[in-house]
Amino acid sequence: MFDTHEHLIEESQRVSGTLDPRCLPCDDWAYLFRSYAAEDLVVAGLQPAELRKFLGPDLSSDAKYQLIAPYWERIRHTGYAQALRYTFRGLYGEEDLTAESLPRIAEKYRETVQPGFYANILRRANIEGCHVNSLQRIFMETEQPELLGQDLSILQFGRCSAADFARVEAETGKRPTTLDEWLEIIDFYFATYGPRAVAVKSQIAYSRALDFAPVTQAHASRLFRHHVDKVGALHPLGPEDLKAMQDYLFRYCVGKASECDLPIKLHTGYVAGYGVMQLARTRSNAADLCRLLQDFPDTRFVLMHIGYPYEHEFIALAKHYPNVTIDMCWAWIINPVASVRFLKEFLVSVPSEKIFTFGGDYVSIEPIYGHAYIARRGIAEALSQLVAEGWIALEETRDLIERIMRGNALRFFRNGR
Repeated sequence: MFDTHEHLIEESQRVSGTLDPRCLPCDDWAYLFRSYAAEDLVVAGLQPAELRKFLGPDLSSDAKYQLIAPYWERIRHTGYAQALRYTFRGLYGEEDLTAESLPRIAEKYRETVQPGFYANILRRANIEGCHVNSLQRIFMETEQPELLGQDLSILQFGRCSAADFARVEAETGKRPTTLDEWLEIIDFYFATYGPRAVAVKSQIAYSRALDFAPVTQAHASRLFRHHVDKVGALHPLGPEDLKAMQDYLFRYCVGKASECDLPIKLHTGYVAGYGVMQLARTRSNAADLCRLLQDFPDTRFVLMHIGYPYEHEFIALAKHYPNVTIDMCWAWIINPVASVRFLKEFLVSVPSEKIFTFGGDYVSIEPIYGHAYIARRGIAEALSQLVAEGWIALEETRDLIERIMRGNALRFFRNGR
């Protein structure tokens, strides 16, 4: 199987144990919960302050277990938790996380983290390679380019928050004060990293709708001058002006990606975290994208996470638009049963080369093992049902399985491996 979406940090950081508040807040078994079982724990009743302690470096292993034990029982059947349970079994030989198994899981976690463990875990999960959207750099110059293909993030270029300007300045030493200077920075990233990237990626749907309207460069330039003054200080724009500036910048990045023959990976559907999702905006993702898909007919768009919980609309987009491909990354653990239904319906309505069926979407590599187990089970169940119901002949499944589990990805992405 090929893995089209992860957020892995570099293996060397895991081996060194260098903590990072966002991506490596602790270096023990609790880290495996960071994405995404921790969110289920809070939804089940764990207080956010207690979660921060659980994911921090200060509590003992036993204290961490005692903190989450009542809530672990409540979430054990969710996709997030089942991915961890299969990981405990497959990587550590433990049936479940219990007071008895905890010391062994904690020790095996430490034993596993050593040079080469990324390739080892992917090999044990029967995954031949994966794509990484780094959360630490706009483009991560990875130590393992043959194993970990990298996305070029365009989120920072189109959102234009204070954090985005700070990231660009930290990486380039430049602090733009005009739109032309900002576009020069964007051009630099595409020229420098575009030839090595597998795709460009944006998760701007976390902060705004995906309705990117055409905006003239002159208008965007005026808005940028209001947003950034002559010394580089930021001044908030009103909602309409901010949207217009972002619309122009996003479309500019789409054009640059097209020049570089890079597909556009877009977050759609369900959002990570807890207590923040704006469902009305999520509901509109598919409809909001239509104008963009029409205006850039030669650009390849990869719509991620099946748009859950509005996945049927994304089947319609893939069926109607030649430039749309759907990625099932993350979906198998958000809702495994819905993902089986989605795959069944997709395969009898959309050409089968327009889907990628696995991406773990993790910062930590270990849970990829359990997620891949769930995905394989779901793919097998969907195809078995289609065969039993007479929609697909058994002898046709071998080629179909190869196509949807690895072949599509390897053919679609220029630097797929």
